Amino acid sequence: MFRRTFWFTAGAAAGVWATTKVNRKLKQLTPESLAARAADKALEAGHRLKDFALDVRDGMAEREAELDDALGLNAPTEPELPAQRRLAIVENHSKKHPKSLENTRNTTYSYNRNEDH
Repeated sequence: MFRRTFWFTAGAAAGVWATTKVNRKLKQLTPESLAARAADKALEAGHRLKDFALDVRDGMAEREAELDDALGLNAPTEPELPAQRRLAIVENHSKKHPKSLENTRNTTYSYNRNEDH
């Protein structure tokens, strides 16, 4: 009698377990459930892509900083004025021709075309 009761109870428990398992699988395969799972997977993939893009951006900024340091582009620059340019005075012309001293007063610059380049 105990054997029959044991096997009856074991069979009933196995039946209940199998029925609940099948019902859960059927609910997972409904169109609404499949759509919800697909949406969740798409959101997860989007978050992974966003994290990847942020990692790439951080890596790019780090590498750019390394290259700037290697090329000396990050050196602090103080705003300095350029050195004052010295103008060449035409002295030879006034020594040779004392009469043309009046003409040389206004021409104190050297007109070398390559000087400014």
